[in-house]
Amino acid sequence: MEFDGSIFKAYDIRGTVPDQLNPEIAYRIGNALAGYLKPKSIAVGRDMRLSSDELFEALSSGITDAGVDVVDLGMISTDGLYFAVGKYGYDGGVMITASHNPKQYNGFKVCRREALPLSGQQGLDKIKLALENDTVIKSSSRGSTARKDIAEAYAAHCLSFIDLPIIKPFKVVVDAGNGIAGLTLPPVFEKLPLKITPLFFEPDGNFPNHPASPIELENLESLVAKIKETGADFGAAFDGDADRMFLVDAHGRQVGGDLTTALVSDNLLDSYPNETILYNLICSRAVPELIKRKGGTPIKTKVGHALIKPLMKKHNAIFGGEHSGHFYFRDNWFADSGLIAFLVCVELLSKIGMPLHEKIASIDPYFRSGEINTRVESALDKIEEVSQAFSDGEQDRLDGLTVEYKDYWFNIRPSNTEPLLRMNMEANSKYLLEKKKEEVLRIIRG
Repeated sequence: MEFDGSIFKAYDIRGTVPDQLNPEIAYRIGNALAGYLKPKSIAVGRDMRLSSDELFEALSSGITDAGVDVVDLGMISTDGLYFAVGKYGYDGGVMITASHNPKQYNGFKVCRREALPLSGQQGLDKIKLALENDTVIKSSSRGSTARKDIAEAYAAHCLSFIDLPIIKPFKVVVDAGNGIAGLTLPPVFEKLPLKITPLFFEPDGNFPNHPASPIELENLESLVAKIKETGADFGAAFDGDADRMFLVDAHGRQVGGDLTTALVSDNLLDSYPNETILYNLICSRAVPELIKRKGGTPIKTKVGHALIKPLMKKHNAIFGGEHSGHFYFRDNWFADSGLIAFLVCVELLSKIGMPLHEKIASIDPYFRSGEINTRVESALDKIEEVSQAFSDGEQDRLDGLTVEYKDYWFNIRPSNTEPLLRMNMEANSKYLLEKKKEEVLRIIRG
């Protein structure tokens, strides 16, 4: 069949509806997935996007036509899907979502047994090949579809990560961004003493208030204003499918995903000393430094959930975190959950009796550039140019190029989906950050 092969990304399938993704393609993807995994049952969840219901019907038909049963989880978060696959032993799972992308997008995040993700080179390539070869499986015995509600079980699972009696009644503003968090958070919040001010908890695939992408500061403006208006202790924002979470302190400053990784690590290592924790190479030096101070073992990884989850399993790591707001837990089938990360941070703040901004200041002495993207003709050529210009630094090629000096470091790596070179830098002073950032960008953009 004819289709746009670019919808197959490094970590998921994603595109615009209906030109890149439509019911026919969704049917074929479901059918190919059933042929690849050869499962007995596949759990399918969906977010609140305008096209999610029709894509669910088509995907499910493709699966059941192949003789495989579908477990319809209804509207849930992506981390809820991972929970269901792990908890109930399903052979695979599909979350219909485009995460933080604008409303015209949709897609599929796919996992196999034990919530292990399929990626571009681990399964998604086989599904793409089935579509290219026009392979369709029709079983003489059609699979069934059964509905399952996991809301109560998932809430209990998330709450099991914290000691409920010690949680303090913080005033917290939570922005669901009209995403699926508006459905998944209330069953958890009703068990907590927190005084929650909810923002945009009505799931709406039109995203009428702002894009559900809390990594961009402009999408936190309503949250910051409400924190200041209510005198809240802190705030939190979730993305469209609610698997990512970002904290905002009482002064309206976003806490990066890497520093949230440090907060979660701080708390977990109190209860589970000497454990291994993974962090991706874009994270601040503050992360491995804290882990070492607490007696843990930090391991640096490439960027991306499909890479981190298998590594966590290999090292039996208790936790893993990314700068992008993805947080992975061993006791959550090594899958990510923004909600569990939020709860662990609330527990930490309850124990230490220190405001969020003071805690961050105590562990973070650095200055960062944030991710700077530059469109280039050849990312690999530019990487080599930068490598030669900074040849006196300690270099590694784990993911793109990382160059480390005593008082600063930076990483440049090509985008998986666009002709972009991504640059992140951290330094001991703001002056040094600006000076070195200009030097690197001059080469990249020259």
